[in-house]
Amino acid sequence: MDDIDSEILSILRRDGRISFSALGAAVGLSTNAASARVRKLEAHGIIVGYQAVLADDQPARGGTGLEAFIDVRLKTDVDSVTFVHAALAEPEVHDAVHVTGPYDYLLHVWVADTSRLNDLLHRLKTQAGAGQTQTRLSLR
Repeated sequence: MDDIDSEILSILRRDGRISFSALGAAVGLSTNAASARVRKLEAHGIIVGYQAVLADDQPARGGTGLEAFIDVRLKTDVDSVTFVHAALAEPEVHDAVHVTGPYDYLLHVWVADTSRLNDLLHRLKTQAGAGQTQTRLSLR
Protein backbone atom coordinates (compact mmCIF):
# COMPACT_ATOMS: atom_id res chain seq x y z
CA MET A 1 0.00 0.00 0.00
CA ASP A 2 1.39 3.40 -0.95
CA ASP A 3 0.46 7.06 -0.40
CA ILE A 4 -2.07 7.03 -3.24
CA ASP A 5 -3.85 4.01 -1.72
CA SER A 6 -3.94 5.82 1.63
CA GLU A 7 -5.41 8.89 -0.04
CA ILE A 8 -8.01 6.74 -1.83
CA LEU A 9 -9.02 5.16 1.50
CA SER A 10 -9.32 8.58 3.12
CA ILE A 11 -11.62 9.78 0.33
CA LEU A 12 -13.72 6.60 0.40
CA ARG A 13 -14.18 6.94 4.19
CA ARG A 14 -15.74 10.35 3.60
CA ASP A 15 -17.66 9.43 0.44
CA GLY A 16 -18.04 5.73 -0.33
CA ARG A 17 -20.25 6.55 -3.33
CA ILE A 18 -17.73 8.73 -5.16
CA SER A 19 -17.37 7.79 -8.81
CA PHE A 20 -14.13 6.26 -10.02
CA SER A 21 -13.77 9.24 -12.33
CA ALA A 22 -13.99 11.76 -9.47
CA LEU A 23 -11.80 9.55 -7.26
CA GLY A 24 -9.16 9.33 -9.97
CA ALA A 25 -9.22 13.08 -10.51
CA ALA A 26 -8.81 13.66 -6.76
CA VAL A 27 -5.69 11.49 -6.54
CA GLY A 28 -4.20 12.17 -9.98
CA LEU A 29 -5.14 8.89 -11.67
CA SER A 30 -7.29 7.92 -14.63
CA THR A 31 -10.73 6.43 -14.04
CA ASN A 32 -9.46 2.95 -14.92
CA ALA A 33 -6.41 3.26 -12.67
CA ALA A 34 -8.54 4.45 -9.73
CA SER A 35 -10.95 1.57 -10.29
CA ALA A 36 -8.09 -0.92 -10.41
CA ARG A 37 -6.64 0.46 -7.15
CA VAL A 38 -9.99 0.14 -5.37
CA ARG A 39 -10.50 -3.41 -6.67
CA LYS A 40 -7.00 -4.33 -5.47
CA LEU A 41 -7.72 -2.88 -2.00
CA GLU A 42 -10.93 -4.94 -1.92
CA ALA A 43 -9.15 -8.11 -3.08
CA HIS A 44 -6.52 -7.74 -0.35
CA GLY A 45 -9.18 -7.34 2.34
CA ILE A 46 -8.33 -3.73 3.14
CA ILE A 47 -11.76 -2.58 1.97
CA VAL A 48 -14.22 -5.14 3.29
CA GLY A 49 -17.53 -3.52 2.42
CA TYR A 50 -19.67 -0.47 1.89
CA GLN A 51 -22.78 0.59 3.77
CA ALA A 52 -25.40 3.28 3.96
CA VAL A 53 -25.31 5.09 7.30
CA LEU A 54 -28.74 6.44 8.16
CA ALA A 55 -29.35 9.43 10.41
CA ASP A 56 -31.56 7.27 12.65
CA ASP A 57 -28.66 4.82 13.14
CA GLN A 58 -26.44 7.50 14.66
CA PRO A 59 -28.52 9.62 17.01
CA ALA A 60 -25.57 10.96 19.00
CA ARG A 61 -23.99 12.46 15.89
CA GLY A 62 -27.14 14.47 15.34
CA GLY A 63 -27.01 15.97 18.82
CA THR A 64 -29.25 13.52 20.68
CA GLY A 65 -28.67 10.07 22.06
CA LEU A 66 -25.61 8.44 23.59
CA GLU A 67 -22.18 7.42 22.40
CA ALA A 68 -20.78 4.57 24.48
CA PHE A 69 -17.85 2.18 24.68
CA ILE A 70 -18.54 -1.35 25.88
CA ASP A 71 -15.77 -3.62 27.16
CA VAL A 72 -16.75 -7.25 26.54
CA ARG A 73 -15.38 -10.43 28.07
CA LEU A 74 -16.62 -13.45 26.10
CA LYS A 75 -18.17 -16.53 27.65
CA THR A 76 -15.57 -19.32 27.69
CA ASP A 77 -17.42 -21.42 25.10
CA VAL A 78 -17.93 -18.57 22.59
CA ASP A 79 -15.80 -18.30 19.45
CA SER A 80 -14.52 -14.76 18.85
CA VAL A 81 -15.41 -14.81 15.14
CA THR A 82 -19.00 -15.72 16.01
CA PHE A 83 -19.15 -12.90 18.56
CA VAL A 84 -17.77 -10.28 16.17
CA HIS A 85 -20.27 -11.21 13.45
CA ALA A 86 -23.16 -11.06 15.92
CA ALA A 87 -21.99 -7.78 17.44
CA LEU A 88 -21.45 -6.04 14.10
CA ALA A 89 -24.90 -7.21 12.96
CA GLU A 90 -26.36 -4.92 15.63
CA PRO A 91 -27.12 -1.54 14.00
CA GLU A 92 -25.94 0.37 17.08
CA VAL A 93 -22.47 -1.22 17.02
CA HIS A 94 -20.14 0.76 14.79
CA ASP A 95 -16.87 -0.94 15.58
CA ALA A 96 -15.58 -4.02 17.40
CA VAL A 97 -11.91 -4.06 18.31
CA HIS A 98 -10.04 -7.07 19.72
CA VAL A 99 -8.01 -5.74 22.66
CA THR A 100 -5.49 -6.85 25.27
CA GLY A 101 -6.16 -6.79 29.00
CA PRO A 102 -8.99 -8.17 31.10
CA TYR A 103 -11.58 -7.81 28.31
CA ASP A 104 -11.65 -9.41 24.87
CA TYR A 105 -13.35 -6.69 22.80
CA LEU A 106 -14.10 -2.99 22.88
CA LEU A 107 -17.32 -1.99 21.11
CA HIS A 108 -18.04 1.56 19.96
CA VAL A 109 -21.80 2.11 19.95
CA TRP A 110 -24.35 4.85 19.32
CA VAL A 111 -27.78 4.47 20.94
CA ALA A 112 -30.85 6.68 21.17
CA ASP A 113 -31.19 6.42 24.94
CA THR A 114 -30.42 4.32 28.01
CA SER A 115 -33.32 1.99 27.29
CA ARG A 116 -31.83 1.13 23.89
CA LEU A 117 -28.42 0.70 25.52
CA ASN A 118 -29.94 -1.73 28.01
CA ASP A 119 -31.62 -3.66 25.18
CA LEU A 120 -28.32 -3.85 23.28
CA LEU A 121 -26.45 -5.10 26.35
CA HIS A 122 -29.13 -7.76 26.87
CA ARG A 123 -28.82 -8.97 23.25
CA LEU A 124 -25.02 -9.04 23.46
CA LYS A 125 -25.23 -11.27 26.53
CA THR A 126 -28.08 -13.55 25.44
CA GLN A 127 -27.44 -13.83 21.70
CA ALA A 128 -23.86 -12.80 20.88
CA GLY A 129 -21.94 -14.55 23.66
CA ALA A 130 -20.84 -11.70 25.92
CA GLY A 131 -20.20 -13.03 29.41
CA GLN A 132 -19.37 -9.77 31.12
CA THR A 133 -19.60 -6.14 30.01
CA GLN A 134 -18.49 -2.77 31.31
CA THR A 135 -19.98 0.33 29.70
CA ARG A 136 -18.53 3.81 29.56
CA LEU A 137 -20.50 6.79 28.21
CA SER A 138 -18.84 9.47 26.16
CA LEU A 139 -19.29 12.92 27.71
CA ARG A 140 -18.15 14.87 24.65
